Amino acid sequence: MSYAERDKYGMYKDSAGPGPTLMGADTLIGDSVVNGHDERLGDIKEIMLDMQTGQVAYAVLSFGGFLGMGDKLFAVPWQALHLDTVGKRFVLNVDKDTLKNAPGFAKDAWPDMADMAWANQVHSFYGVDPNRAGAPTMGPGTSVAGMRGTGGAGVGAGMGSLGAGHAGGTAASGAGAGMGSGAGASLDPRAGTGTPGDDTDLSRIRGSNIG
Repeated sequence: MSYAERDKYGMYKDSAGPGPTLMGADTLIGDSVVNGHDERLGDIKEIMLDMQTGQVAYAVLSFGGFLGMGDKLFAVPWQALHLDTVGKRFVLNVDKDTLKNAPGFAKDAWPDMADMAWANQVHSFYGVDPNRAGAPTMGPGTSVAGMRGTGGAGVGAGMGSLGAGHAGGTAASGAGAGMGSGAGASLDPRAGTGTPGDDTDLSRIRGSNIG
């Protein structure tokens, strides 16, 4: 079932409505997640909001039991995802072999997501900058260039408008150099304005504005 089918209030039925730039969080829970090869990875179980900043921080995924990962959940930084507006699903451009090493947690033992060491580990794994807010890119399809693999290759220049900010195997390897400017971009509206606080400000490692 896609977010359009879970739309209880008709928000997506009219092309003049809010979607897909602004979307109801409840309609996204249960959305399927695939990679750039159109291989099903799992689905979204929860969306985590940063109550201090009003931003989306993580989508919590279950990878559906493949690779023996069915008993774990995985927090994926919001800006590491791409919204396929035609398939009405999300794309996480990571190959299945790489996901074997993804940082996860038991369903009854959630981590402290405000812990900066934990956040840095998670952001680094998915190749996004923990110090830069961002939003999922948006556009039709799952066609991407440079799927992230075990060698640390970046997501590349595909997937709508993913730019250098998503490249590299660690947060320090060029991440945050920009979100690109291709069609279907959903850029952080705060870009260029700076983020308040210093390096201890947790709002700098948490998520994005939803639009």
